[in-house]
Amino acid sequence: MAITYNDLYLDVRQQLRASGVEASTLEARELVCFGTGKSREELTRDSRLYASPEREQQVRRLVQRRLAGEPVAYLIGEWEFYGLPLDISRDVLIPRADTEVLAGQAIAYVQNLGECRVLDLCAGSGCVGLAIASQAPQARVVLGELDDSALKICRQNIRRNGLSGRVMPVQMDALEKPPRSLGEFQCVVCNPPYIPSGDIAGLEVSVRDYEPHLALDGGQDGLDFYRAVTRDWRDALAPGARVFFEVGIGQADPVLRLMRSQGFGDLQVIKDHHKIPRVVLGTIYKEI
Repeated sequence: MAITYNDLYLDVRQQLRASGVEASTLEARELVCFGTGKSREELTRDSRLYASPEREQQVRRLVQRRLAGEPVAYLIGEWEFYGLPLDISRDVLIPRADTEVLAGQAIAYVQNLGECRVLDLCAGSGCVGLAIASQAPQARVVLGELDDSALKICRQNIRRNGLSGRVMPVQMDALEKPPRSLGEFQCVVCNPPYIPSGDIAGLEVSVRDYEPHLALDGGQDGLDFYRAVTRDWRDALAPGARVFFEVGIGQADPVLRLMRSQGFGDLQVIKDHHKIPRVVLGTIYKEI
């Protein structure tokens, strides 16, 4: 039986909702748009028209993959972060709304600096660094990422958002000391791997089976990257530079202690939209 685009959307939303998908409205819209080849505006415009059987079946196949655990962002190959459209592949983590708290804190800081250099370390898709560049035109941003495939996604997203003149992708390992040629930065943002190695097997299917473990595994206690960055990246920080970390649940206090032990001051903890401590930031003071 033929079905209208609107009824197809409502049907998909109901399926997702019944399976426990929290963002069922958003995900249903994205799956129907992608499966039918329509933009959001076209889907609204054509809501009362009938979908062809081929388009309906394409949507149904996507829904079955989603119900099996595959994230929507990987199914459609893109996602939005801080208002920016981003290419997404299984080589990078899917940008989360919680990470917009990290981006927002850094943006507010960088906007008051004037001309400056910003490093997005463990950049993944480049979402945080690109958000900063889009909101702070005076900033020059480096996306630091180890994985070649993730760097490819960074390059695509730089081009997609027209930021080639101010954002540069550079391969680097956050667990190693930075080369002197990298120079100094007035701001560093870092959303590193922070899941304890032993906890990965217990993550929900959509994360455990689809997202890259390289971007999840933070070592035995989840703190390996925080230790390395606070200890070994001081030479990449200009005097008075501020470092912003995203942290997992229960990690704010340990990261605060690490930063304090390495000479960071003005330490703050910022909660996310769920009142969970999500961002830890501090300023490094050293002689010029």
